[in-house]
Amino acid sequence: MKPNPESNSDTRVVGIGASAGGLPALEEFFRSVPKESGLAYLVVQHLDPTKKALLPELLQRVTDMTVREASHNASIDPNCVYVLPPNWELSVHSRKLQLSHSTEVRGLRLPIDVLFSSLASEYGERAIAVVLSGMGSDGTLGMQAVKSSGGLTLAQTPDSAQYDSMPQSAIGTGCIDIVAPCDSLPIRIMGLLHGPPKPAEGAVEQEQNDIEAMSAIVQHLRAHTRHDFSLYKTSTLLRRIERRISVHGLKGMSSYATFLETNPKEIELLFKELLIGVTNFFRDPNVWDHLQDSILPSVAGEFSASHKYRAWCAGCSTGEEAYSLAMVLAEVFDRLPPNKRVEVQIFASDIGTDAIAFARRGKYPLSIAEHVSPSRLSRFFILRDGYYFVSQRIRDMVLFAQHDLVLDPPFTKLDLVVCRNLLIYFDSVLQQRLLPLFHYSLRPGGLMLLGSSETIGNTEHLFAAVHAKLRFYQRRNSDPLLNTDLLLNTFPTIQVPNRDYSVSKPTPDNSNSLQNLQSAADHVLLQVYAPAAVVVNGESDIVYISGRTGKYLEPAAGKANWNIHAMVRDGLRAPLYNALKKAATQDRAVELLGLPVEMGNSASLVVDVTVQKLKEPSALRGMFMIVFRDAGVLSERQQSTLMEVDNVSGALATELHRQQEENQRLREENRASQEELQSSNEELQSINEELQSTNEELTTSKEEMQSMNEELQTINSELQAKLDDLALAQSDMQNLLNSTEIAILFLDGNLNVRRYTERAAKIISLRESDVGRPLSDLSSILNYPELNEDAAETLRTLAFSQKQISGSDGRQFSVRIMPYKRLDNVIDGVVITLMAINT
Repeated sequence: MKPNPESNSDTRVVGIGASAGGLPALEEFFRSVPKESGLAYLVVQHLDPTKKALLPELLQRVTDMTVREASHNASIDPNCVYVLPPNWELSVHSRKLQLSHSTEVRGLRLPIDVLFSSLASEYGERAIAVVLSGMGSDGTLGMQAVKSSGGLTLAQTPDSAQYDSMPQSAIGTGCIDIVAPCDSLPIRIMGLLHGPPKPAEGAVEQEQNDIEAMSAIVQHLRAHTRHDFSLYKTSTLLRRIERRISVHGLKGMSSYATFLETNPKEIELLFKELLIGVTNFFRDPNVWDHLQDSILPSVAGEFSASHKYRAWCAGCSTGEEAYSLAMVLAEVFDRLPPNKRVEVQIFASDIGTDAIAFARRGKYPLSIAEHVSPSRLSRFFILRDGYYFVSQRIRDMVLFAQHDLVLDPPFTKLDLVVCRNLLIYFDSVLQQRLLPLFHYSLRPGGLMLLGSSETIGNTEHLFAAVHAKLRFYQRRNSDPLLNTDLLLNTFPTIQVPNRDYSVSKPTPDNSNSLQNLQSAADHVLLQVYAPAAVVVNGESDIVYISGRTGKYLEPAAGKANWNIHAMVRDGLRAPLYNALKKAATQDRAVELLGLPVEMGNSASLVVDVTVQKLKEPSALRGMFMIVFRDAGVLSERQQSTLMEVDNVSGALATELHRQQEENQRLREENRASQEELQSSNEELQSINEELQSTNEELTTSKEEMQSMNEELQTINSELQAKLDDLALAQSDMQNLLNSTEIAILFLDGNLNVRRYTERAAKIISLRESDVGRPLSDLSSILNYPELNEDAAETLRTLAFSQKQISGSDGRQFSVRIMPYKRLDNVIDGVVITLMAINT
């Protein structure tokens, strides 16, 4: 798998996905985020697409960072929170926000997957994804993409989530680095960004301990996964291991090595961490254009109609590069005349099982449209359920297989080897062993394509540059002696024990020419005069071949299969199977003498076979050595005896044939029944898919309603608080007015009573039920029949009015009439002030 080099962007981006129950989780999360975290946060929550969301305002209450609604093509600033608006999908491209309309107003939408997938593609190892409370599984596929790119993945503890479906779904994939409560997640993120503590300068003893710990870690990986990482670049190993140290909060390398001893599951997680790689469709477009426009057309005309174009995509990761190659080959070869059409077979291999499983599905997010042209999308992909699926034709061209370049035999007779951005993560020792391996795999004149940062080093005698800048190389022809030497030096396993991790430099070659000559001669003698033999592992898969085994083994038709039972010729299969079982239970060798082998041309060969279980060296412990020796051909007497046996068995063969015909009839009947059951099963499956789709739509609608209900509850709480404040303010104002002991009467625009003070009720006949009554209906002690007319005039002209009026009780009053002006500068009534004048 090909890791992605670390981005140079300064701002790290945290993608956060939530759904039902997400508002409280988001509030807890952002309460714990420091104002100057230096990170940018992109928030996607399932919301009702037809309503305006208040999420930015609600989140602004709990954080000192700036909270904004995301806008198209906006730059991403640190210490800012960007919230997805309803009915949009949010992604990141060229370090800017990208908004696109959701494909459906209602129904199944996966905006969290869209965001996470874009972060994985854009930021690689620097991507950070967090999934919080919610129903359904949105975010799970996006989390897998972030994890595959080397990013950091976190999930809310399901027990603390109001709805635990989304966190549970993501955790169930095994791709989550950290599971913690919402208020702890920001602390864990900040801790990981700072990394594990570094040893002080000059701490020679600590450095030596780290070197020993690194060796122990590599040994653990080799023992549990059979894969040897000792020849990976030290910087790559350190970066991945330090990440796991930070995830667990350990002190350093030695602590982590001890941790691995008691936690075998962590070894698997570290193994997956080391395999993390990033790729995309048509990476480095100039390379693919040159391959399509220049390289392939120049060789396509040389192929015969029966030629099968074989290519190998080594380190294929999640399949994008292998499918890109298949599309380019299809476009080139489809232009050939019908009588020149070439069959294509691409072997795509990777060491990671998860990556191979992902690639075989051929299911990719909509974000691949950034790298695949519209014409290729329409021709080679099928758009379904919010994803692009690779067409069946392209998928049939690619055979995915788990394969270790170091341990497993190579694919052979190839026209093209594509190994891009993989060798740069190996040190020079492993590079110099793998390049001859690719040379052996290619046909004469075959092509090799490397990554932009990779070269052929000192193997110019094996490859000639076709286009050095784009890293296209052609296989040079070499003598058989060199090919034999290359193979024997490459297989079965590269063992480099006790590697010094403190210094990363190539191992010098101290062998002299005499030793090289002796080694080459020994190899030739072994190949020519030693008996043919193979080494198989505990699963009977061939791991090493010595000598010429073509008389005893032949490749099985169909998919490549290196199992000995599939490759051994008739006459040897059953005896060899029993001999392997017997050899596994004893220390001595199992001898099989005089086994007849059919050669396919009416000739028979007698073979002696020896099967021996291996104990030494340790690298071969548990494997079996199978040695083949010719014992001659069958004599005429032996063949005559065999003919007599054939005649005796003729009657039995006739009866057997009849029984076979009867069995065939029963099989056909059974097949017909199976087809009917299959048809019924497909109908049931179709109904089940429709029900599943309906259920997903209902789940999404329920999530939107739940999210809207949460917002309404929050708004209701805010309104209730404002009502309480308003009631208190009204009470304060009433007490203020009454405490002045001034008679004040407030009238609305229709001169109806709006409010009054207790002192005013003693001059004008007022009680609580009079609120809303016209002023003209009220009686008073004032000798002022023009009061209503003067109030109307003030309301009309906005002119201030003040008069001295006598009362029926003999007192004099100053009556002041003023316009009532609201805070928004609108006249909405009058205010009448009545003040007694002391005489």
